[in-house]
Amino acid sequence: MITTEKIYFQPDTLQEALEIADKKIGRFKYIAGGTDLLVNKYQGNIEAECLIDLTHINELKEVKFDDDFVHIGSLLKLSELKKHAIINQEFPVLIEAANSVGSPLVRNSATLGGNLLCENRCLYYNQSEWWRDSVGYCLKCNGEICIVTGTGKACYSEFIADTVPALISMDAKILVCESRGEKTLNLEEIYTGDGVNPVNLNKTAIIRSIILPRNRGYRSVFKKLRQRESLEYTSLTSSVTVDSEGNLIISLSGVDPKPVVVKGTIKSNTDILIQEALKKSRSVDNDMLSRKYRKDMIRIYLNDSIKKLIDKDE
Repeated sequence: MITTEKIYFQPDTLQEALEIADKKIGRFKYIAGGTDLLVNKYQGNIEAECLIDLTHINELKEVKFDDDFVHIGSLLKLSELKKHAIINQEFPVLIEAANSVGSPLVRNSATLGGNLLCENRCLYYNQSEWWRDSVGYCLKCNGEICIVTGTGKACYSEFIADTVPALISMDAKILVCESRGEKTLNLEEIYTGDGVNPVNLNKTAIIRSIILPRNRGYRSVFKKLRQRESLEYTSLTSSVTVDSEGNLIISLSGVDPKPVVVKGTIKSNTDILIQEALKKSRSVDNDMLSRKYRKDMIRIYLNDSIKKLIDKDE
């Protein structure tokens, strides 16, 4: 079990961090809050001889507003989101999602960007090296089969970030920085659906900010299923958002290797929307709660959420 690092960098600027990363390709990890990475590191699920600490880069902590968008720095801590009045007023579901993550201690360390990039989880992967060696290595740790399904076709580790469904349901984008420049992507585009490699960003890339459109009149319903609040990762997180023009977006985590996204309008047939969400949810029995129960709860959560939003319209 690896508990110490051989090399540690703490750059002061984004450019300096990217320059270090370019020299350490394949042998480093970025670290900010560390609430996800260090746990995986101690379990032996992450091997990196170098950590690049981003916490001194102030430009990644800024929150900027203009008439059309809010730009939230990726290093803003989850507990700090509620301190910004415009976020509270226009995007309360993001505050609710952030407050559902872990405990106050976790939220005081964990960053918004880090939550977007949480490693997928599975009961057969997130264990000690000794445990995994006893049970057998799965696809996500260089094995030949998925322990849950018994086949080598795909890894179904769960995407478990709680802020992502809220952000995707509000058409969030991200600004990604690399040494060769910046680019803006739709948040949902960065997730692959491959449990082994769930994010398709360049390894040296850094999410600079999360971008949300303003003046859309968003109304949202957020729900999260887990056995014990503050202790358990999600077994199902849902966010359903309607804008002022009646466009509706459903986003789920905890039931597939990537976020499940379904789009419609407030006039769409609710049963058809829910059926599409169920079809896209490739959950398996690798969670504390059963696959069947989580599937049943998808229907219950979405029925309730959409009904609340429709009732407010009428």
